[in-house]
Amino acid sequence: MLRLLLILSLLASPLFAAKPNIIFVMADDMGWGQTGYRGHPLLKTPNIDAMAADGLRFERFYAGCPVCSPTRASVLTGRSPDRAGVLSHGYALRLQEKTISEALKAAGYVTGHFGKWHLDGFKGPGAPILRDDPRSPGKFGFDEWVSVTNFYDQNPLMSEKGEFIDFKGDSSDVVVDQALKFIEKNHSGDKPLFTVIWYGTPHAPFKALDADKAEFGALDKSSADHYGELVALDRSLGKLRQKLRDIGIADNTLLVFNSDNGGLPGITPETVGGLRGFKGSVFEGGLRVPGIIEWPGVVKPRVTKYPVCTMDLFPTVADVLGLPDDVLLQPLDGLSLKPLLSGEIGERQKAIPFRFGSKLALTGQRYKILTENIENGLFQLYDIET
Repeated sequence: MLRLLLILSLLASPLFAAKPNIIFVMADDMGWGQTGYRGHPLLKTPNIDAMAADGLRFERFYAGCPVCSPTRASVLTGRSPDRAGVLSHGYALRLQEKTISEALKAAGYVTGHFGKWHLDGFKGPGAPILRDDPRSPGKFGFDEWVSVTNFYDQNPLMSEKGEFIDFKGDSSDVVVDQALKFIEKNHSGDKPLFTVIWYGTPHAPFKALDADKAEFGALDKSSADHYGELVALDRSLGKLRQKLRDIGIADNTLLVFNSDNGGLPGITPETVGGLRGFKGSVFEGGLRVPGIIEWPGVVKPRVTKYPVCTMDLFPTVADVLGLPDDVLLQPLDGLSLKPLLSGEIGERQKAIPFRFGSKLALTGQRYKILTENIENGLFQLYDIET
């Protein structure tokens, strides 16, 4: 009888309520130290800070790779970028991969992608994605998309399912506005939402609106524009969070915010919060990024030191929704964080793998082994806790 009551109480919990809306938001080249809650000396991020205060804030959230395209592949597949064929920028996501967008579409979700894509094999600055691109967001399970091949800045030229549109304004404002059109159009329908928002900020070249960079006048121009872009990103995230509350879906929306790799070198003040290494490195500064999960109806606010990775997002969503095992392609490198949403769960039992060129790393709860050059056979072992 006691067991039956326990099962009934679990089924009545928010985790088993109506399918949640799911929104993945990712910055482009934002370092671990570039938030107000991390104590940045100049940058104020009131909306990111509010999300962190209301959600589950990760002290050790890792990008899937120290550069952008591979991390994006890890988000969509739950697998290491190597398995998905995306070794660096300029490598396309394999068509035989199973993606979270495809799985959620099959589970009854309406799906939308907005912003940087960078999984169709193109290098160079972002350009509108052609309608017949064989690896467009639409080919990987997105019903609607307004996207570019790579990074994008002010007044971006983007593609809405193949139709080129010349937008005006800061790129962060533009992409969130397009995502909100999708959310407002679909939130009251009979299908839950899966929305991916991939910023082009603060990726170089740095171009901020004058008002956004005004408070950084004492910095060099490049750094001022870089931080001005992050002001716009934070503002747009605040607009997104407020709209979810205004239309009454915030409590049943799983919202994730993170960056795609570590911060950039040459920016003042520095970007990685005192960690070692930057974008392109498998030291902590190249991989550890801001990471927050907010789900007001389910997740109680707290800070965790449990190490997680972008590869964990798809398995987590699949577990929360009770999707069949075969929606995930094996071998799988991520693991479900569903138990962590309710409270601390001890040490991570599955190590997280990273590779970028000849640089390799493997990290667990306490120890991390890495090499900056596999060819020389020399490895370094670190106790992350000390």
